[in-house]
Amino acid sequence: MSQILNGKVISNKMRNTVTVEVSRFKEHPIYRKFIKISKKYKAHSEEQISVGSSVEIESVKPLSKDKKWKVIKLVK
Repeated sequence: MSQILNGKVISNKMRNTVTVEVSRFKEHPIYRKFIKISKKYKAHSEEQISVGSSVEIESVKPLSKDKKWKVIKLVK
């Protein structure tokens, strides 16, 4: 079972690779306030995707040292 995440492209300067930022909300254990947490993933993409686009990424076997995700589709 592969993991699927939704995120936003923040960089496309590498060849066949985009950097995707995935944001989520996490509750603080003591104060019970929700905090926005962001994490960056490097994902493989054959086509050129512009910065600011929303994409869906899926976990795959490691393609390089940092690249363990693949862009599935462009979300409107």
